[in-house]
Amino acid sequence: MKKTFLNCMLGLMLVVMLGHTGAAMANVSMLKTWSFDHPTYLHDHPFATKHLLVQVSEGDPARWKEALNSAQQVLNYFGQDNLQIVVVAFGPGLKMLLKGSPVAAFIQSLNAEGVEFDACHNTMKAMAKDGHLPELVPQAVIVPAGIGRIMQLEQHGFDYLKP
Repeated sequence: MKKTFLNCMLGLMLVVMLGHTGAAMANVSMLKTWSFDHPTYLHDHPFATKHLLVQVSEGDPARWKEALNSAQQVLNYFGQDNLQIVVVAFGPGLKMLLKGSPVAAFIQSLNAEGVEFDACHNTMKAMAKDGHLPELVPQAVIVPAGIGRIMQLEQHGFDYLKP
């Protein structure tokens, strides 16, 4: 009886924990660990000698494809061990990182090659409906502010591209 009760309690605790963390674990978030002076990244690139920041702030899927194609081309040229790429989406460009995006497969492919995709939390809050933030592709990393992330990366030596 005592063992059954303990197993039930452990099972209940597991269900409660998963229920509370399921949505939060869907995307990596830098909201609590953000430090402008000490940038962190989803993918570690210890040997990268080149660093590229790609801004996506327009809601046009053709522009998204242009940005992703540019990232792929420069990645092919320098090689994924020599290059670190961070794509920062904010404003209308955040739609690129929403679940069901027409470029979701391309994002998944580039993420597998070490490209990071940052989503602006300020834009997410502005897009919230009934208190629910928009759902992102699983590869997206939530940053406090897209423009702040761009400033941070530029200050830390990233080259800037806005296709």
